[in-house]
Amino acid sequence: MKVRMLLADDHGILRQTLRICLAQQPDFELVGEAKDGLETMAQVEKLRPDLLLLDLSMPGLPGLEVLRRVRQRFPRTRVVVLSMHKDQAYVLRALQNGASGYVLKEADAADLVHAVREVMAGRSYLSPPFTESTLEEYKKKAANGDVDPYDLLTNREKEVLQLVAEGNTNPQVGKRLFINARTVESHRAHVMEKLGLKNHAELVRFAVSRGLVSAIGPAPEPGDASGPAPGTSRQGTDESPEVWAG
Repeated sequence: MKVRMLLADDHGILRQTLRICLAQQPDFELVGEAKDGLETMAQVEKLRPDLLLLDLSMPGLPGLEVLRRVRQRFPRTRVVVLSMHKDQAYVLRALQNGASGYVLKEADAADLVHAVREVMAGRSYLSPPFTESTLEEYKKKAANGDVDPYDLLTNREKEVLQLVAEGNTNPQVGKRLFINARTVESHRAHVMEKLGLKNHAELVRFAVSRGLVSAIGPAPEPGDASGPAPGTSRQGTDESPEVWAG
């Protein structure tokens, strides 16, 4: 029988490349594609694939949240994560949330095919250079509380975290980073999910506790009526906050 697969990634070119790769395997059948987290959940519910190839960084619903929901609601669907992140923290988080495999996007096609076959045979698979021994060591660190969730953030997510905590609105952050407000919102959602934060106030408290910003938000730019993000105190000053380089 063919392995029925769903491909979830927000990059059209990558989906096209993987579509061609998978079509070359006679025992693989690509039954659907999705370009964001919400669409992925809808497609999994509709198609009930044997295996989900899942990108961790997608708009709409973060990949880790998709992974958790799939494992809870559709346990028969196995998940192989596709990721550009080489940090062991990402691998560990994916495995803890139910992934059966983790493949780097820089890997070759043969590596992905091998991963699918291993997972469908009931085994786990980690893309080189990851090994079971290094992950076991990392798991011990996590159990001892030695793993910092802040390390799970990408450099861009750390930038968004700091700018948002300073009191900047999404359009203001986008202007600073030369990205659009919708992309800022996506990064912000990923930050909240990875750090386990529920609202803006918790985000600010986290940033303050790490010395990323002081408790005072910045003044809006001249002509900008949107002001600081909700929940950020200006405390009657027009001075920008002190920002530490931690």
